[in-house]
Amino acid sequence: MKLPGIVTPLIAFVAYAIAQATPNYTSPLDVDIYNPSQLFNVSGPWSLMSRAGNTLYISGIRGFYPSNTTLAPVGRERVLQAFLNMKMLAELGGSDLTSCLRLQVYVTDMYRWRPLVNQVQEELWKDVAPSYPPRTILEVQRLNDDDIVEVEGTFYLGD
Repeated sequence: MKLPGIVTPLIAFVAYAIAQATPNYTSPLDVDIYNPSQLFNVSGPWSLMSRAGNTLYISGIRGFYPSNTTLAPVGRERVLQAFLNMKMLAELGGSDLTSCLRLQVYVTDMYRWRPLVNQVQEELWKDVAPSYPPRTILEVQRLNDDDIVEVEGTFYLGD
């Protein structure tokens, strides 16, 4: 399997981001809100992730390259990049794919994109297969910027 050429610079970028992981805000109920601008900026009034207790919640993530906020090419590469972005945020928040509690995936064409989502998930979780996290995949009429896929996850942080 060949990963996109962006992966090596992305690893260095993630290493920097992990070193900088601090909440942007902590609520009175001790919920940390993260919007790490060193990854990519959100395009609206939401944050990329939050932590409540030992649970990390990652918002819907698309297939942007963090280095330049352009979308990966349509198809498998975009689906993979969306999952890699979620993985990167999980690691930034102190978790990893093996601690994923639940996935929710939105696609604009179930028959076209679900097989690619399955391939990417099998690839990324190959070390723990067949213990995949619970997943809901939904076909939606439209995603932001007419994108094809968006993935969100809930992760366990440990005790």
